[in-house]
Amino acid sequence: MEIIAAQPQDIDQIMLIIEQAKSIMRKNGNHTQWINGYPSVEIIETDIRNQHAFVCVENTEIVGYFCFIKGNDPDPNYKVIEAGAWLNNAPYGVIHRLASSGVVKGVARKAFDFAFSQTSNVRVDTNHDNIPMQNFLKNSGFTYCGVIYVSDGTPRDAFQKTLS
Repeated sequence: MEIIAAQPQDIDQIMLIIEQAKSIMRKNGNHTQWINGYPSVEIIETDIRNQHAFVCVENTEIVGYFCFIKGNDPDPNYKVIEAGAWLNNAPYGVIHRLASSGVVKGVARKAFDFAFSQTSNVRVDTNHDNIPMQNFLKNSGFTYCGVIYVSDGTPRDAFQKTLS
């Protein structure tokens, strides 16, 4: 599987993958994440414009999507964390909108491998009902750090992993 920068012509395929990911979430009991049109075409277009959008490609087919941002403080929603604390305050990368078509295994692993090839400090959040993602994060060495709130005010479980 290869990770490449998403292009505007990939949007239709990305949105299809997002719909497939939503379906997978619902089948796993997660009925409250990615609702009310989120993530929208406009959000994906902004990810692409800001050069934060990446697709996972297997045999020329797009099978996954994620947004990766790194910097001194790439996520304003991470400024306040409740019921815990971040592992450190060093610059970090963050993955958002990780979606898989479900056709190929390993999309999440490949996305996080990509993130750690760019930075040694990664934060991520997920809906409390997204048990498969929480299990993946815990099994991948991420530490549960507490609860953050996204822009619509809903809580998310926050995780972080730092490579030595």
